[in-house]
Amino acid sequence: MKPHRMFTGAITALVTPFRNGAVAYDQLRQLVDWQIKQGISGLVPVGTTGESITLDHHEHMDVIRCTIEQSRVPVIAGTGSNSTKEAIDITKAADAAGADAMLIVAPYYNKPTQEGLFQHFSAIAEETEKPIILYSIPSRCGIEIGVRVVERLRTKYSHVAWIKEAGGSVDRVDQLVQALGDSLTVLSGDDSLTLPLMAVGAKGVISVASNLYPDAVSKMAAHALKGDYAKARALHRKLYPVFKTIFIESNPTPIKAAMKRAKVISSEEVRAPLCNLSAASRKTLFSAIDAYENAWTCPALFCTELAAGWAWQCIRQPRKWA
Repeated sequence: MKPHRMFTGAITALVTPFRNGAVAYDQLRQLVDWQIKQGISGLVPVGTTGESITLDHHEHMDVIRCTIEQSRVPVIAGTGSNSTKEAIDITKAADAAGADAMLIVAPYYNKPTQEGLFQHFSAIAEETEKPIILYSIPSRCGIEIGVRVVERLRTKYSHVAWIKEAGGSVDRVDQLVQALGDSLTVLSGDDSLTLPLMAVGAKGVISVASNLYPDAVSKMAAHALKGDYAKARALHRKLYPVFKTIFIESNPTPIKAAMKRAKVISSEEVRAPLCNLSAASRKTLFSAIDAYENAWTCPALFCTELAAGWAWQCIRQPRKWA
């Protein structure tokens, strides 16, 4: 099988901006433009971070279309569902709309067997020739897409050649890489594990943090892809406290709060049953962000670990890394 190197580097799992309960398409377009100017390699509308589960069908497709129309980088549409029929319908609609690829999460809540997973993804793969990125996130779905299932799908379908891994395990990624080598492109689904996963063979990240810091996350991934782990590690250590605290409450609540504070979007609205960030979490999150941003303004030091349970370490580093 030939290696697949499309969809590598830093790809943003876009938030869906809301205003007074409705999708703020003007904000979405501005966000897409800004992401591209900051050097991001691709965009994922209506994934978990995009609150796809609380968008109705029309909103879901409108967000995909809006992103495609505005984008000059590859758009990977979130088209997964816990209903195989619904996932097929959304995938076909996104394909027709011009999406470059599909991100398809494991069916949540149903908890199918591994054979059920194989049949689910096979049924979807039969309905499109566009690249399919499998999405394994056991913490949300209750199941993992097993290595054997990935192998079977990769053997049967040439366009199923990617997986977003959000299981929190370096060992799991190592297993995938050892089993499938260059025929499968693994992307990190955990910002804080991106660098360790790339060290064992992943080729990038579908990132939440890059909603706020697309330039820094892009540079970290680019350094790692080039094998310059000294530069990648310096950025990872600096970003690590932010990587952790943007998940202090359920995604995307913290990242939306941080984006509003930075005036990247005008509202931090999330849809119920999510709710706004608590005061305590807000304080911790903003402290992490302030430590990260203040480090760039210090001429001699930057911080590699954060407070609130993490040790402070400071090393001499010139501002050129910014």
